[in-house]
Amino acid sequence: MTSAATLLGARRIIVPANGIEFEVFEAGAGDRLALLLHGFPQHAIMWRHLVGPLAAAGFRVWAVNQRGYGATARPSEKDAYSLEALTGDVAGLIDAARPASVSLIGHDWGGFIAWVVAIRRLRPIDALVVINIPHPLCFRRALEQQWRQKFKSAYAAFFQLPWLPDRLLSARGGAFAERLMRWSAASREGVFSKDAMDLYRANVASPGAATAMLNWYRAAGREILEAEDLDSPIDAPTLVIWGLRDAALGVACLDGLECYVRNLRIERLPAVSHWTPEDAPEKVNALILGFV
Repeated sequence: MTSAATLLGARRIIVPANGIEFEVFEAGAGDRLALLLHGFPQHAIMWRHLVGPLAAAGFRVWAVNQRGYGATARPSEKDAYSLEALTGDVAGLIDAARPASVSLIGHDWGGFIAWVVAIRRLRPIDALVVINIPHPLCFRRALEQQWRQKFKSAYAAFFQLPWLPDRLLSARGGAFAERLMRWSAASREGVFSKDAMDLYRANVASPGAATAMLNWYRAAGREILEAEDLDSPIDAPTLVIWGLRDAALGVACLDGLECYVRNLRIERLPAVSHWTPEDAPEKVNALILGFV
């Protein structure tokens, strides 16, 4: 199996932060940090198309395996995946990097965490890029007002169940996770390379990994829907990239976003699925590099 470091064209380092150790893939050098946060049920390798171009543009790139993923620490208790813990991880990683500037880039769950870090101003952010995940308050509104979004998000209620979704996600060496990802890629061929999918499957099938991934939904997911301090306006220049063929999130989740972001740019990509950085890497890279 091709290693993650090889796929990313990066060196693997271990970074202590927020009381645990993180597996980080680093490329480039300097004091301009591009911190890349993956989503569910993926791995840092989802950024394999972006790491090289960012490093070539003068950034020190950290593609992080977040808590519970890859070789990063994997606490077993559900509360270890609280919103405070997950956003504290990002703050700790920024502190560890000691950058002069930070471009925070997140997809899916990584985007949710990026939103909250920016909303709560946990650390100064110079540029925020969020891909196919809505601002938490826009997501709440969509869930409350649109039956289509309630239907699309029903899987998250299933994830609250004990043990059954864990077993299903990790069964047969991660085969179900692969089917889920390929189905939600809108039946497009070539979104996931064989090398990337092999690593995704091995990742979710490793002991305790599926439970850790699902605990994001069981802990932080509940808090995203209940937190009362997520209405502060974001000052950092913000780019939202949205693949319009997202199977889990309707484009109406973007409605009202301008109320929460002072300097906002939205780019909608037709015929692109939820897995935007892998589905349309050339478009995504051009937008991000032009923005940061």
